Amino acid sequence: MEFQHKSVLLAQCLEALRIRPDGIYLDGTLGGAGHSSRIAQCLTTGRLIGVDRDEIALRAAGERLAPYIDRVTLVHANFQDLDRILQELNISAVDGILLDLGVSAPQLDDGQRGFSYMEDAPLDMRMDRSAGLTAYEVVNAWPREELRRILYSYGEERYAPQIAAAIDRRRAVAPIATTLELVDVIRSAMPPQALREKQHPAKRSFQAIRIAVNDELTAVERVMGDAISRLAPGGRLAVITFHSLEDRIVKNAMQEAAKGCTCPPEFPVCVCGRTPQVKLLTRKPVVAGQEELEENPRARSAKLRVCEKL
Repeated sequence: MEFQHKSVLLAQCLEALRIRPDGIYLDGTLGGAGHSSRIAQCLTTGRLIGVDRDEIALRAAGERLAPYIDRVTLVHANFQDLDRILQELNISAVDGILLDLGVSAPQLDDGQRGFSYMEDAPLDMRMDRSAGLTAYEVVNAWPREELRRILYSYGEERYAPQIAAAIDRRRAVAPIATTLELVDVIRSAMPPQALREKQHPAKRSFQAIRIAVNDELTAVERVMGDAISRLAPGGRLAVITFHSLEDRIVKNAMQEAAKGCTCPPEFPVCVCGRTPQVKLLTRKPVVAGQEELEENPRARSAKLRVCEKL
């Protein structure tokens, strides 16, 4: 299918990154290149490094960025390998880094990728289709207690014990092979009042399984420190999150990097030697305005946090 994606918080990201024509910028979640095409337009002698673990997205981005290919480098990789990517490109520091986390609209809309609970498809959910672990393996092979843990921890699903038990019972009879089979199992485990809620009953469980398949939270934890250390002085890191788990990791990492001396207040002089690495440019996250929400309802849960290297 054609990889079309409406970029979230586009104007706010461009303002946050403060693009210089001669700067070096890295988009760690290239997707359909909505953000990156605008960054590339602003460059003259500068350079854009576009990274994505999804080869379908990377091909689509290459087509969209074709007019600017003289200033663009595309890399098939996970953004958590940012340090290695820059090392291999012989780049010591960059002027801006953008991360737009989570699953993209085209991935959700392509029923055969297995991300959606609205269409029947094989249980896959891999962002990188060359990776080994699929949702089928998580659902059918992981221990019941581990399923309960990820449903609760990654999906914040209050009915995690009941859903994990229902999955365990169903797979003992026959493997759960498709997304809608899994939806049926999830529905069967939930009480009637939960099924009447506005949110789809499978939304939290699908989020949890997707995060587990792609090891998404580990990737965010790993990339934050490397991203900050690879910024040039005055360089900016802009991160868009779509759920509280990611946002908490990003918020805590930025706050930790912004801390200075940690010596007890009664110490006459600093002995820890710690100085702030960044200053926070967003004490509270930037969210979409009403106009953007009307054009793109998926922006409703997006939060943008930005910091600047000192």
